[in-house]
Order: sequence, then C-alpha cells, then structure tokens
Amino acid sequence: MPKSERNPNWTRDELILALDLYLRHQGNPPGKSSSEVVNLSKLLNKISGQLSKGNPDFRNPNGVYMKTMNFRRFDPAYRAQGKKGLERGGKLEGEIWNAFASDHHLLSETATAIRANVDVGLPIEPTSDTDKDFEAEEGRILTRVHLARERNQKLVQQKKLAVIKSTGKLACEVCLFEFEAAYGERGAGFIEVHHLKPIHTLLPGQKTTLGDLALLCSNCHRMVHARRPWFTIEQLREQLQN
Repeated sequence: MPKSERNPNWTRDELILALDLYLRHQGNPPGKSSSEVVNLSKLLNKISGQLSKGNPDFRNPNGVYMKTMNFRRFDPAYRAQGKKGLERGGKLEGEIWNAFASDHHLLSETATAIRANVDVGLPIEPTSDTDKDFEAEEGRILTRVHLARERNQKLVQQKKLAVIKSTGKLACEVCLFEFEAAYGERGAGFIEVHHLKPIHTLLPGQKTTLGDLALLCSNCHRMVHARRPWFTIEQLREQLQN
C-alpha cells in the first residue's frame, strides 16, 4: 500500500476500547473471528467515519486482534510467566496502559461513554484552533462532547445571568479576574464557561445543569486544558496559590 494510503495511527479512543476488551478477558482476548473482536472492528470503523479519518473499513478484525495483543508486553501477569509479548508497538499504547490498566472501573466507564456517544452521533467538531489543541486523557470523542457542552449558548447565558444575579459580577472562579473591571464596557458580560463533569461520565441524554458549569477567565480555562490529565478547578486554584 502506498505510504499516502496507509491507515492512520491508532488514537487514544481506539486504544482505550482495545484495552477494555483486553482486560475484560484478563489478558486473553478472544480470537479475530469472535463476535467481540468483529464488533469492535465495526465500532472503530464507525468512529473513523464520524471523525472523517481513514478508510471506511480500515480497522479489520485481524488488525484489531493484533492491537489488543500488543498490550501483553505491559501486562505483569503475562510477563510473570516468562513471556514478553509483542515488542513492537507505539508509545501511545504504553501511555494508555499506564493511565487506565490499574483502574478497571475508570476504563470501563470511559469505554462505555465512548461507545454510547458514537452510537448516537458526535457533536460537530470545534472550529477553534485552540479547541483542536485540547484532547483529554479519555480521547478526542469525549473531548468533543465536553467542548460541545461548554459551547451551549443557552446554558452559558443562563449561567452568566445566575451568577450576576447572585454576585453582581462575572469573576473567574479561580483567579477572580473580571473582564469588565479590567477592560471596561468592552469586557462587559465576557467570561468563559468550563464544564465540570468528569470526561468519562459524559453519556448521551444527560442534562447539563448550571451547577455543572464554572466561570473561568481565558487564561485559567486554558490552563485547565493545558496538558493531560486536565486539572480540576480545585487543582488549578492550588497551583495558582503555590
């Protein structure tokens, strides 16, 4: 296959789903013709279509099976048998293993949220270059869902009005910066909104309440998303105080 037609590297979302399959079978994933591997192949191809990446059938069952087997090289239970597993693989596989293998509940919830959001169709890709720089530890799919909830203009306006009614101003909940105080009329009514719910809990059909939103200045909002894993509001406050 020419280099220009090669399938793209596996993404965080795909590897999370593959690791979930691997650990659900305690390091012995079912064969390439099994219903679970075939269904995962179909799901990954559906993800590819929704994210406009790759060919419509680029993750075939054989490739999916081989990728799940790649996790064996990180698995202490497998290595304890004197085996090494497949040594070839990408750096991201190790990152996903380190992030999720020790917390099966988190992995399961994240994989469930990814599958559920793919089933109902993903929100429109954010157009901001800044937004495109953000990717949560849980992958691009749940990041897109998170950003879509932050951009819900009806909720954003309701949150701002509720805070103004309660406090009389719009101040960053971390550093207390006020755009209107700094920039006058030009900054009136301006502040960014951050969605507080953990990424791995973002299931379709959930209602976002005003309590799920926090007001942040642009700098603090950027710092929340600056690197994986994303900071909580409390962690960012502590970082700023230190």
